[in-house]
Amino acid sequence: MNILHLKYAVEIANTKSISQAAENLYMGQPNLSRAIKELEGSLGITIFNRTTKGISITPEGEEFLHYARRIIAQVEEVESRYQNGRQPRQTFSICVPRAGYISAALAEFAKTIRTDQPADIFYQETDSQRAIQNVINGDYNLGIVRYQLPFERYFESLFAEKKLGWLTVTEYAYLLLMSRRHPLAEKDTIHFSDLAGYIEISHADQYVPTVPVIDVKRAELSQFVDKHIYVFDRGSQFELLEKVPDTFMWVSAVPDDVLNKYQLVQRGCADNHKVHRDVLIFRRDYHISELDRRFIHAVREARRRYIAGDRQEVHC
Repeated sequence: MNILHLKYAVEIANTKSISQAAENLYMGQPNLSRAIKELEGSLGITIFNRTTKGISITPEGEEFLHYARRIIAQVEEVESRYQNGRQPRQTFSICVPRAGYISAALAEFAKTIRTDQPADIFYQETDSQRAIQNVINGDYNLGIVRYQLPFERYFESLFAEKKLGWLTVTEYAYLLLMSRRHPLAEKDTIHFSDLAGYIEISHADQYVPTVPVIDVKRAELSQFVDKHIYVFDRGSQFELLEKVPDTFMWVSAVPDDVLNKYQLVQRGCADNHKVHRDVLIFRRDYHISELDRRFIHAVREARRRYIAGDRQEVHC
């Protein structure tokens, strides 16, 4: 087994096709198939099942690919750092929920990136399921996962099973985000029943491990509202809120510059007692870098600025 064999296996897993992987690797398909058979023989496992419909990854193959991706990433990092006298490369990667305070933290963090060194910064806004999987696979080093406190045990059980460490970033109750022209924008006290008749904008990718999606949606959505627009893009939600005054959204705290840009207001709801938690996750064997620490510091500063009454815990 050598590093090329690992790269071959990862490319096949990424493309789900030996022929496409061979094309991407600029090699013949028979040679690639032979290399994979040799790899499987040396390991004593089957990585890929071959069928008339293509290939699938075996459970043993999934485990092997997890290690292979990490090894390749580490080798590439070493090569990038030391080959040909090149300067050290600043690398950082994180998957996060769509949150205004985290976006504000990214902007502050970006100011600390050195301009005299190469840098690769990967920041992906996505749902909890993809964030967890990306960290487990080694595609991203860090993730921030959001869940309601009643679902805490499901997530912590998954973190423990997948050998992830986690750090509580913040806890908070959602606020209502709406246009300044919304009929409820000037109301002194807002109740759940006041939301009936309006359109709720919701992120369409709620996730809780082992819990049916319908139950997760039921826990997140407003019980008095029967009109929903499901979005994936954070920018789209602001455009909708600004241009369609009868819409609203449940959010974590939004920075003032975003509120002013889109002519929005955020209001509390007297009936809302649901508490959400944002949790930073990482592989237990991952070494937190200096760049990681700078981002975590920026998140903490943004949290203190926009969200009150939070606490932190570390679990490894």
